[in-house]
Amino acid sequence: MTARILIVEDELAIREMLTFVLEQHGFQTSVAEDVDSALSMMAEPYPDLILLDWMLPGGSGIQVAKKIKQDEFSRKIPIIMLTARGEEEDKVKGLEVGADDYMTKPFSPKELVARIKAVLRRAAPTRLEDVIVVHGLSLDPVSHRVSVGEQVLEMGPTEFRLLHFFMTHTERVYSREQLLDNVWGTNVYVEDRTVDVHIRRLRKALESNGHDSLIQTVRGAGYRFSTRG
Repeated sequence: MTARILIVEDELAIREMLTFVLEQHGFQTSVAEDVDSALSMMAEPYPDLILLDWMLPGGSGIQVAKKIKQDEFSRKIPIIMLTARGEEEDKVKGLEVGADDYMTKPFSPKELVARIKAVLRRAAPTRLEDVIVVHGLSLDPVSHRVSVGEQVLEMGPTEFRLLHFFMTHTERVYSREQLLDNVWGTNVYVEDRTVDVHIRRLRKALESNGHDSLIQTVRGAGYRFSTRG
């Protein structure tokens, strides 16, 4: 499925350049040139990623990012900030409001496309809407429900995201650092051992039906979700 990119940029020349480059690489594009038009486009079908300029007519990209991340239906859309501002304080401010990446103008179109693909890869597990079933364990990303037959299993939102990632990436060992990047996000600063706490909680939620054995500890390497013993 082709990813949809919303370009929020007030300069016509840059909008046209970005549209051309992204469509050349197979993306679908839509454009907005100010705060109001950007927010009006936060509706079905939602973009898969937003390229967001820092300075905009009617406000700022920071304001747009805040509103997007506060809304239940749009908060999971990844954002890459595009700006002439290169100071560290500005980058931190962008990341703090929920931006997933940050590029300073002028930038290489080739690097931008690479960054977009990397962010989309990280976000992909949370955008999948198909129900996933492994060994009778069913996870529905839309209703946020995990079940075994008619029994619904109770678990917290972090455990749900962790299980979702595992069930879409089976039979591979992931280190704590990799799980933090993929489940918590690269802009969240938490201790590696936090992963162990949530693994224990997830196993506890799954143990009533014996599915806790699917989450395997690989000594010295990390964790694996596997149907093999």
